[in-house]
Amino acid sequence: MANMEENLTLYTEEGYRALVDELAYLKGTKLEEVKKSLAQARSFGDLSENSEYDEAKNEQAKVVARIAELEELINHAKVIDESEIRAGVVNLGSTVRAFDYELDEEVEYSLVGTNEANPLIGKISDRSPIGGAMLGSVVGDIVEVETPAGKLKFKILSVERTK
Repeated sequence: MANMEENLTLYTEEGYRALVDELAYLKGTKLEEVKKSLAQARSFGDLSENSEYDEAKNEQAKVVARIAELEELINHAKVIDESEIRAGVVNLGSTVRAFDYELDEEVEYSLVGTNEANPLIGKISDRSPIGGAMLGSVVGDIVEVETPAGKLKFKILSVERTK
């Protein structure tokens, strides 16, 4: 039988809180809005040719599906305990400044859980090639990583907890 830990997805406190907040919003405010839209659309009469009703039903289906997805994510979430993170070591919840030899410039990444990743704003997953390669590194380490774009090389300049 698989280890329960293997089925968990790691989250920073901020990322986990965002899931819980979205779920609360969808279960409360958003579902009420959808119910009102459905009631209003029903009042227009014949449902077989009522595009407002079809649209409201589609919206309801999307909201219910997202609620189920969020509940599944929350049930399989593990929030990292920041007190267990060793200072100066790259880990989930770390912000890393590094020199990218390929770009010949400094870059900054925040390591986050898989579902929190957004590379466009510098949030990379601990499971991404770069994030995974940097895990466990300390200032001064040279990290080489094979990516779809080719081999990349970084020198770790600083490691701090993400604020």
